[in-house]
Amino acid sequence: MIYQSIPVSHRTVMVIASDRANFQLVTQLIARRDDLKLLTATQGRQGVEITTACQPDVVVMDTGLQDICGLEALKMLRDNFSTSHIPVIALSSDAHQSHIDQGLKAGFYRYLTKPFRLTDLLDAIDSAVQFNPRNIGPAWSASNSGGGGEGHARHVSAP
Repeated sequence: MIYQSIPVSHRTVMVIASDRANFQLVTQLIARRDDLKLLTATQGRQGVEITTACQPDVVVMDTGLQDICGLEALKMLRDNFSTSHIPVIALSSDAHQSHIDQGLKAGFYRYLTKPFRLTDLLDAIDSAVQFNPRNIGPAWSASNSGGGGEGHARHVSAP
């Protein structure tokens, strides 16, 4: 079976950040994208709850949260079957290589250190959306769907 991305008009990004300036920067950047729907939380536990309930395509999380540390929030997401597949991008002011390695080992999809380039964040979000296993499905044709051509993917033949 051949797999390909299933195009969807809007992907959902969950932003969890306690730092007001960082929160505003990231949310304003994402809000400018017509193809992204935005969910937000300013506390880690609240962000985990919203992520569990809404199942976004990707989470962007500041590791310096006020109520719990970013690694603890990540662990909560990874330990929950319904959220374990969601890529989480870390935003951190800690640029020590040991902390970056620890974060990636813990399961962050990407670990961006502040100050980060806005294009790096958008590239990480786009990559994470493509990586999310929920956004990949078997390729099929409208004629195989049993419907009147309403399928989101097209059949792809193997070479």
